[in-house]
Amino acid sequence: MKKAKKILAILMVVCMLTVSYSTLAFAEGTENTGDVDYTIVNPYEDVNWITWKQYKADLHNHTTASDGTDTLKDMLEQQYAYDFDIAAVTDHGVVDYGWTRQEVIPAMEIFIDLFKGRAGDIVPLESRGGEAANGNTYTLTTKKGGNYYTQKTPAGIELQSMLRVPCGIEHNPSSLNNAHVNSWFVDYGHGLLGGTSDYETPIKNVHEMGGLSVINHPGEYTNARDEEETADAYDYNDTMYKYYIDKFSNLLINYDSCIGIDINSKGDSRTRYDRKLWDILLTKVTPTGRNVFAIATSDAHSTDAVYTGYTEMVMPSNTVENLKECMKKGEFFACSKNLGNPEEITEIANYLTESIDPTAVALGEQLKAIQAEDPKGKYEAPKDVDAPVVTAITVEEEADAITLITLNAKNIRWIADGKTIATGNRIDLDEHSDLIGNYVRAEIFGEGGIVYTQPFMLEYEGAETSDGGSFTDLWFIASVIPDTLVRLLGSLSIFETIYGWVA
Repeated sequence: MKKAKKILAILMVVCMLTVSYSTLAFAEGTENTGDVDYTIVNPYEDVNWITWKQYKADLHNHTTASDGTDTLKDMLEQQYAYDFDIAAVTDHGVVDYGWTRQEVIPAMEIFIDLFKGRAGDIVPLESRGGEAANGNTYTLTTKKGGNYYTQKTPAGIELQSMLRVPCGIEHNPSSLNNAHVNSWFVDYGHGLLGGTSDYETPIKNVHEMGGLSVINHPGEYTNARDEEETADAYDYNDTMYKYYIDKFSNLLINYDSCIGIDINSKGDSRTRYDRKLWDILLTKVTPTGRNVFAIATSDAHSTDAVYTGYTEMVMPSNTVENLKECMKKGEFFACSKNLGNPEEITEIANYLTESIDPTAVALGEQLKAIQAEDPKGKYEAPKDVDAPVVTAITVEEEADAITLITLNAKNIRWIADGKTIATGNRIDLDEHSDLIGNYVRAEIFGEGGIVYTQPFMLEYEGAETSDGGSFTDLWFIASVIPDTLVRLLGSLSIFETIYGWVA
């Protein structure tokens, strides 16, 4: 697989050297100094912080229907045990049509057998309900346009209801370079093989059908995860990184239904530099007038990985309609139990140890101890300790200020153009106008994990603007051979027969 990736990378470099394309064009902005009249575009503007609730969601999970090691039943029971309110099953190339049925793609199964090892049997839920491993009984109901999973204790106490996200799927199932896209809400991609380097096909089709999508764990596709230092990852002077950044920027500008990127998932080893990519994309995309949201997920392939990353959805009630609107508008927070970027850990540790709060100082010393033992070590928050929660956001337009009200927070950093420009629960933009471009966002750290707000876009006289420019993606050259072969084999009726012999 590594050799295949290297060959694909070489092909892409050759193609880019032979075909010219223009990158995003920006108007030259003026430097901000002194008092600036900002208009703060608040993604949480319509949230009623008094009456709305926050619902814990995991938008990316796998089962034995693709390359997961645990069954659908086991995965859902584990998510429920961690008090998830919303769950999406996003198997490779397999649309989630319901938790009482799962379809398997024979060609995809052989691909998994060859490259990842056989997963296991398919075990969906019973439509009439049944017994969970913990001794509770479960029921499945349909209400308010959605499907819900609910457990009841032996004493007859009914617990929370967990909403199913309709039609979850991870696209490009046989991509040789992990060009993965998640989508929800529309029936697209079931059984479609291939996808090497091809983000646009699924994003475009989901967009036209009215669904939502996201770019999954980009550090895996770009190989940024293999860099030793943050400075080397997504270096725009590097030909390949320039291509990746322009590619993602172009997709986000052209398809607003692609809500953004995954910036922290599955322990944060492969995504540890993807916050840097997020900031780079924000500097390139927000001048066009659109935001780039971030999600965090577990991307769980086993029950052990559940509750590593998730999102907190802020909604008036837990329905499919509200969930889709919440995701479109960015009324949610990306949250993770893991932090794997050494530079970020060092920066947070330094802030914490300067605090007047003894518990914050102790947490900072813990972070420093982790790095003293292993300079590349990561912070893994205890799963039984609550992560920080943002309970309210206030935007003061006249004062050009944003205030966060939080629980369980030990450090809040405000970030613009990839740099920390302020700390604390309130930021006065005018005090940092020389450091601010088109957005500002906050990261909240506590013993129980890290939380990322969505960016607050900033409009003001002299701000950078862009018409998006143009970009030509030559993904099809890298994908033509592997994808043609996979799709050809998958179209042969004898393929299913062969699978029956070897399974």
